[in-house]
Amino acid sequence: MKNILKQIIDSNKQVETAEKAAAAAEIANPSTKDSRRNFLRKTAVGGIALGGFMSMSTEDTIAQATSKVSRASKPSELKITDLRYCIVQNVGRTPIIRIDTNQGIYGLGEVRDGADERYALFLKSHLLGQNPCNVEQLFKSIKQFGYHGRQAGGVCGVEMALWDLCGKAYGVPCWQLLGGRYRDKVRLYADTPESNDINEFKQKIKFRTQDQGYTWLKMDISIGMLRNSEGGVVNNKFWGGGFSQWAGDYHSYANTKHPFTAIQITPKGLDEMAKVVEDVRSVIGYEIPLSSDHYGHFDLNNGIRLGKALDKYRLAWFEDMVPWEYTDQWKTISDALETPTLTGEDIYLKEGFKALIEQRAVDIVHPDLASSGGLLETKRIGDYAEDHGIAMAMHFAGTPVSFMANVHCAAATQNFLALEHHSVDVPWWESLVKTTDGRKLIDKGYAVVPLEAPGLGIELNEEEVKKHLHPKDKSFFAPTPDWNDKRSHDRLWS
Repeated sequence: MKNILKQIIDSNKQVETAEKAAAAAEIANPSTKDSRRNFLRKTAVGGIALGGFMSMSTEDTIAQATSKVSRASKPSELKITDLRYCIVQNVGRTPIIRIDTNQGIYGLGEVRDGADERYALFLKSHLLGQNPCNVEQLFKSIKQFGYHGRQAGGVCGVEMALWDLCGKAYGVPCWQLLGGRYRDKVRLYADTPESNDINEFKQKIKFRTQDQGYTWLKMDISIGMLRNSEGGVVNNKFWGGGFSQWAGDYHSYANTKHPFTAIQITPKGLDEMAKVVEDVRSVIGYEIPLSSDHYGHFDLNNGIRLGKALDKYRLAWFEDMVPWEYTDQWKTISDALETPTLTGEDIYLKEGFKALIEQRAVDIVHPDLASSGGLLETKRIGDYAEDHGIAMAMHFAGTPVSFMANVHCAAATQNFLALEHHSVDVPWWESLVKTTDGRKLIDKGYAVVPLEAPGLGIELNEEEVKKHLHPKDKSFFAPTPDWNDKRSHDRLWS
């Protein structure tokens, strides 16, 4: 064996000597162009020839060639050194965070759409110097700083980035770290396209299902449909005649919880809303699941009346008919209707889902991974629901960073149904990232699960991201030293 190795080394050295002599002769030749001569000189200093460096042994060649390669060969010695962000103008505003380490690798995460990047920046002082691979330990130390809705965005964004880092450090996909996968592709659901012209609507549906390949759709069935209908609702004029569910002051219709508006839908209004659903069903047929959402702010009695009017269209689910925390009301609605019920996009942690699941108050749980606690906590929610015979769909509206966190979680959770894709018609959305294994991000209505790519399996396409930064904050992963210092003792027990 030693003789074979010696022969190989001697042979390499002979090749190196011959190449060095040939290069020297070419440099000395007056007919050699200056550009070629400069190239050969640079190669002799720092480049690689066919058999090795011209002035180095084979062993030195290998060492020099790999000196600038970013390694993560010692995950046990990884330390978090920084946390930075940029904000993409997508679904309003969506902060992307980056956690850096002492070994040159980094993890990407995302603060939920519409949330503040400071929810994540506040956590930086609790993370510096820590090993990012201790994901569960770090999550337990920072989860006290999250809450329901967008207030969970920082904790969840950090958790995503930690799993991305851990996967890169150990060279495996995030789904593998969650226990393995149940599927190689993740079914997506998308909004139905909008049009008042039935023929145009048919063409858009054909494009959505046949060209884009989506096999699950969702539509809004809102009392906003009755805006121009006389006598469709009761008590709307008290609220200024408005139907907006999203914008308004503290005393507005938009910010008044459903049971407290006293708005009712008249029989005429119910008929008009049902007709819209009937028209959509007549176009897409009954093979494609059709979910529903955004009905407006009215109480459980009107929710049940609307539900019964729509039961015959076999919708996939009624989503968020009343606020998620009203477990008893959800139980009443679910018991009264044939159509499955669903809620959960604003719930933080498994504890927030327990009552709904244990009382079977809903038929499907619907966590948003960027609010529910991140990858592992969302898988735990799905597993707990599975134990009680309840399925899990996943709410999502953000960039491809959070999208891929959802894909890994969905791949690793058995009772998963479908993942929302909110930006299906945004032409630049997919180009915000590059897949690290060359796969498509989405193929015919399904997200492609990375089978071997480490971590989340994506990197940012930085030039494309810079084109879509939020106009009020154009910074791009700028230093954040103001958030380095830990200034309080935050332990929750004495």
